[in-house]
Amino acid sequence: MSVPKFLELPPGVVRTTEAGLHGELAVLSADAVGPSRGAVLLVPGWTGSKEDLLPLLPLLAASGYDARTYDQAGQYESAPSDDYSLEAFARDALHLAHATGAGTHLLGHSFGGLVAQVATVLAPSQVGSLSLLCTGPGALGDSDRRPLHKLVSAIGKVPLLDIHELREQGIKRPAQITRFLAKRFTSNDPRSLRAITQHLIDAPDVVDDVLATGVPTWVGRGADDDAWPHDVQDTLAERLGTTVHVVPDSAHSPAVENPAALMDAWLPFLQTQHEETI
Repeated sequence: MSVPKFLELPPGVVRTTEAGLHGELAVLSADAVGPSRGAVLLVPGWTGSKEDLLPLLPLLAASGYDARTYDQAGQYESAPSDDYSLEAFARDALHLAHATGAGTHLLGHSFGGLVAQVATVLAPSQVGSLSLLCTGPGALGDSDRRPLHKLVSAIGKVPLLDIHELREQGIKRPAQITRFLAKRFTSNDPRSLRAITQHLIDAPDVVDDVLATGVPTWVGRGADDDAWPHDVQDTLAERLGTTVHVVPDSAHSPAVENPAALMDAWLPFLQTQHEETI
């Protein structure tokens, strides 16, 4: 779970809603400062939301990119859906990308990386580039440290607030952030949360299909990322013909833990894509 350090919208960032395939999606966006170099769509991860990627929006805008992030279907402030398949999540991302025109740059964080991979396979002509942050080649899997099967079983039987408070037990945070995390978790459609958790258990490996699209790819992780093992992420990058960019002083959420260093690692890749299209 990503934990935002601030919730106030920086100057230039606006809150909107946009139509998804099955309901309204809550969106944060920032327009490029000066001539636009292209559009970037940031896809959040499991138990997360658009706020996890908020720090990147003003940085991208200042670098000349129209940037957006959103809550996926059933997450936090987005409407629930009747379809929580991995393909449906991916098609929502493509729907938002389509609104900005062909060639949107996708960045998927954690579970959002699985969504972005599937989106790229479904419609490579709509994706200018694919960036994968702290994610893997398919399922994360169940473990003693991250008992996803137990969570799937609990959702719908145990109140979400009880699950959240158990996860947060003994953790001290600023009061504003504590309230936000509780509100965000309990605002999830339980069906969405259960489906996303299940996807983390059994999502297919589509890396070869991604490679076959020819869409340029970038892979990054926090130096202390504790989700997909580092060697698994290294192999993911190798299969895509690249290497992992390691973001210092960060773990599973570089966008909130060290956004400036993440931009330092990522921006040259985005700029290269712009240069190759002009």
